[in-house]
Amino acid sequence: MMKGVILMAYGTPRSLDEVQAYYTNIRGGRTPSESDVANLIERYRAIGGTSPLIKITESLRDGLQQRIASEGSETRVYTGMKHSPPFITDVVARIADDGVDQLLSIALAPHYSKMSTGSYMLAVELANDALPRKMKLDSVLSWHDNPGLIEAWAGRIRRSEKSLPKDYSLIFSAHSLPESILAQGDPYRDQLLETSELVASKLGHREWSFAFQSASHTREPWLGPDILDHLQSLLDKGRSSFLIAPVGFVSDHLEILYDIDVECRQWARDRGVQLARCESLNDSNELIGCLHSLVVGKQYR
Repeated sequence: MMKGVILMAYGTPRSLDEVQAYYTNIRGGRTPSESDVANLIERYRAIGGTSPLIKITESLRDGLQQRIASEGSETRVYTGMKHSPPFITDVVARIADDGVDQLLSIALAPHYSKMSTGSYMLAVELANDALPRKMKLDSVLSWHDNPGLIEAWAGRIRRSEKSLPKDYSLIFSAHSLPESILAQGDPYRDQLLETSELVASKLGHREWSFAFQSASHTREPWLGPDILDHLQSLLDKGRSSFLIAPVGFVSDHLEILYDIDVECRQWARDRGVQLARCESLNDSNELIGCLHSLVVGKQYR
């Protein structure tokens, strides 16, 4: 019985030439306006032309594969993207062709929402349903309270706060989603707050706050407060030093490298205040250890 693991991420264009196709995929095949494409291109240009998300995800795959193989396991590890090649659907078909009988899906986002990570799991299910030989599927729906994840973030905050005054404001952040998910009983916001509380408790922090970022511009309301509005509210209360810990993400990508490192830092420079960001988990040994614990927990080692 051969087992496999698929690590899934959002995806990114590999070059500016791929931005339109990537954006069209995000929109479900509907072509975005020229101005929207131009705006997205400028954001990618501001961070060097592309994000390192795919390379980081592939490095995580390789690290987890080595860790599993070193224990004598023949479980194979793969990567699939939601909105850019290698697409989840194509990778699932290749996994089946490789002879895998049981497949474990893990989204590289610790907090569950039917709209986000749930859609990754659904993509795996639909791809598997279309196969002539179906695999047995399993998934890790969320890992927001994984002890290794909590310790990894606590360690990054400890390192970052050394360059800040003792009265700095600690802000946890994550990608916003439409407010409508709350009426559906979606656990996304509650899991994010639980992660933040666990990390803060690990550090002995009694004071922290939470903000959402990277909301899309649609007619419906999105979860808030928006991080720029939240920073301004803290500034209005007399705070002047801020540390952002984006616990809703694991890898550097556009929402980190532009939305925080460009927009939030520009906000701070314009007001003459201090703002820092914790290093992302990326392909660190800590994150590989978290993923390994998930694989072991599901008996896929």
